[in-house]
Amino acid sequence: MELKRIQIFSGAQLKYIAFISMLIDHVNNALITPMLDGSGFLLYLSNIFSILGRIAFPIFVFFIVEGFFKTRRSSDLRKKYLLTLIVFGIISEVPFDMFTSKTFFNPYWNNIMFTLALCLITIWIIDALKKKIKSKALWYTVSIIIVIFSGLSAMGLSLDYDYHAVVAAYIFYIFYDKPLIGAGLGYLSIIKEIYSVFGFGLTLIYNGKRGKQYKWINYLFYPVHILILGILRFYLNI
Repeated sequence: MELKRIQIFSGAQLKYIAFISMLIDHVNNALITPMLDGSGFLLYLSNIFSILGRIAFPIFVFFIVEGFFKTRRSSDLRKKYLLTLIVFGIISEVPFDMFTSKTFFNPYWNNIMFTLALCLITIWIIDALKKKIKSKALWYTVSIIIVIFSGLSAMGLSLDYDYHAVVAAYIFYIFYDKPLIGAGLGYLSIIKEIYSVFGFGLTLIYNGKRGKQYKWINYLFYPVHILILGILRFYLNI
């Protein structure tokens, strides 16, 4: 009940907070970090941007799990959701390589859309097995094995946030009805990103409502902004 009294932001509001956080982080990585030359204003600004940029990741993973549960009654909707993530992962890959590596192809670092797609596939498989495996202990054991396999796959495919995203998604899934525990354990799973605590904290004030969302903005924001940053990196030669 206490959590309900502090549930403030709709899904749309949280997503747009995450978009702003991601944009700040990417501007820092693409345009500010390459120009750092020791101490000074730029270093101070970069540190602030890095802190603000840690908010996005937990929110995006949280909404992958939320989207999974919201599409539970329609396998077609869930398949469409997964396909959309994969398609926009493909669309985003060249812009992502331009933005991160100042090249048009880098197989050693792949974008977050593919990571989120893998998170969705992982919890989908685990959830499907829940109906078939009667023993809870066995199901948990199998689910952990699947998470380990998916985490290793994320590392092998060089996905952004690699196994951390898979583990966080699994925790959000397991503790879907216990958000405080889910956010706490999710944070512990990636505690090396100390300021991600703000992102995990924001998931606790989600009010359960979709809010007014602009579907194409939600998907186009990622490839468009990293394409612009990638072009700027080439243009400025940084």
